[in-house]
Amino acid sequence: MAEKAVRSTDAAPGTPTWRTVDIVVTAVLGVAFGVLFWLWSLLYTAAGPAFAGFPPSQAVMYGVWLVAAVVAPLIVRKPGAAVFAELIGATVEALLGSHFGSTVILYGLLQGLAAELGFAAFRYRRFGWLQALLAAALAGLAAALLDFHFYYPDWTGGWKTVYLALVVTSTVLVAGIGGTALTRALRASGALSSFAADRTRV
Repeated sequence: MAEKAVRSTDAAPGTPTWRTVDIVVTAVLGVAFGVLFWLWSLLYTAAGPAFAGFPPSQAVMYGVWLVAAVVAPLIVRKPGAAVFAELIGATVEALLGSHFGSTVILYGLLQGLAAELGFAAFRYRRFGWLQALLAAALAGLAAALLDFHFYYPDWTGGWKTVYLALVVTSTVLVAGIGGTALTRALRASGALSSFAADRTRV
């Protein structure tokens, strides 16, 4: 009894087996976030001139593109949820005509894989604040490294360092903290009644 009393409330019950509802909800989340990603890419481009004086500073806007990779695992609590949701979101963004082109699909895949590591490090048994923040930070790191390869190979080391720090900070704040808050709000509304996330704290 004492052991149960001190056990962390973010422990994930159940097995890694995917149910139909898990697949459907993750896919729906991916599509919804994909539309958001597309709209955000338009805003990101439109806001570009405001950051022309110091381009790396625009990384403060980055976190929105990583939210799916954190929210989906927090809700369905299955291995692969981050990759699934982020990849679907990126594919939807590409199909809607993202000016970043089909490259966003590669981003979705690698960002999702990086986010998975944040939950895999705890064997997919815990889905709390620590796991969400770690997943967001790792996804942000992957995104920044991809950007250096595809878009900013000629930037100075100083600019790259600032950009990397801002991307990770943005993803931790928006995807990590924001994603966890969103999941809690959905839990409070009763929308997660079919998931373990509704029975244990996030």
